[in-house]
Amino acid sequence: MTLLLKPITRLSLFQTHFQINNNNNPRARATSVPCSWSHGAHKIVREFDPKIPIEKAITPPSSWYTDPSFYAFELDRVFYRGWQAVGYTEQIQEPRDFFSGRLGNVEFVVCRDDNGKIAAFHNVCRHHASLLVSGSGKTSCFTCPYHGWTYGLNGELRKATRISGIEDFSINDFGLVPIKVATWGPFVLLNMDNEILQKDNIDTDNVASEWLGSSSELFSLNGVDTTLTYVCRCEYIIECNWKVFCDNYLDGGYHVPFAHKGLASGLSLDSYTTSIFEKVSIQSAEGGSKEKENDRLGSKAFYAFIYPNFMINRYGPWMDTNLAIPLGPRKCLVVFDYFLEASFKDDKAFIERSLADSEKVQMEDIRLCEGVQKGIESPAYSTGRYAPNVEKAMHHFHCLLYDNLIN
Repeated sequence: MTLLLKPITRLSLFQTHFQINNNNNPRARATSVPCSWSHGAHKIVREFDPKIPIEKAITPPSSWYTDPSFYAFELDRVFYRGWQAVGYTEQIQEPRDFFSGRLGNVEFVVCRDDNGKIAAFHNVCRHHASLLVSGSGKTSCFTCPYHGWTYGLNGELRKATRISGIEDFSINDFGLVPIKVATWGPFVLLNMDNEILQKDNIDTDNVASEWLGSSSELFSLNGVDTTLTYVCRCEYIIECNWKVFCDNYLDGGYHVPFAHKGLASGLSLDSYTTSIFEKVSIQSAEGGSKEKENDRLGSKAFYAFIYPNFMINRYGPWMDTNLAIPLGPRKCLVVFDYFLEASFKDDKAFIERSLADSEKVQMEDIRLCEGVQKGIESPAYSTGRYAPNVEKAMHHFHCLLYDNLIN
């Protein structure tokens, strides 16, 4: 675990297959997984039946969490469909700000140009494929560290060094390959779908509708907005499939009184409710303690899961987000970013105490998730069951995965 009390730098994301079409109108597209993998993965997907009601349903088989072919298929089908959260508007608040990251095999950079327009590109020089930038910062252009090719913040190639004698070359054809980018509230989103890439303009309302569905208004009503101040980032590499972490988040507080006794004392677990939307589930609970030392949680906790792997938690003066990033069939990186209401940003003692409390909960969850992964890999386990009154969000998540993978 690393605790970084400084601005966000680099977001490293999950692996998959991607290629760039090298022609006069370059576009990015995901390459298909091998047919044999696809056939085997389809069989594994169909071992779960989303039509069975939760009261009678069995959970997805252990192979969803262990099989390498399923993992490859999942990356291709799940993480390149629709909008993916990759960063925050605060990272590109001013002209010439940028941040970079990795989404599968795609290296990306997001920037704001001198006119205030946000853009995103593949962070790859069109000459010999060197990465252009790393981390985050401020720049007036992107200059390749390898051979000095230089690109504007609009992606246009401004300078190609030492190319005298080259034939059939037009500088206009070798700009950076674009990626569709949008913002909603404080979040920066990317979309790799070919269909969305062809559209010139992205409507914010359409983005909100696709990403959050009919739940979008609830986020604003519960204080998920751009007024919060960024505090820090924590990263955890966990020895479990990314879905194990999501399942743990989505059990309706089932595990809280057993695994998080400190957290449980600050929540009224009897008040836990779960609401299901198109691609979102929202769990909420009332605060259970009025003691000053527990004011981190406040009077109500709002836990939102946005399919497939992004979580937003709003409680007291805090908001934290969790991004579960696949690193392999049995490993994931979970990125926590913390935000705070402005009136608390100078209260260092409160911030340190709150982060320490949060860290304790994360360590408890890591032990649970790594234990579950080991159990899933045991020959004694194949499938499980749902607790219908509390694990509705988990069942919803599995049904969304099934639909995504089959369709």
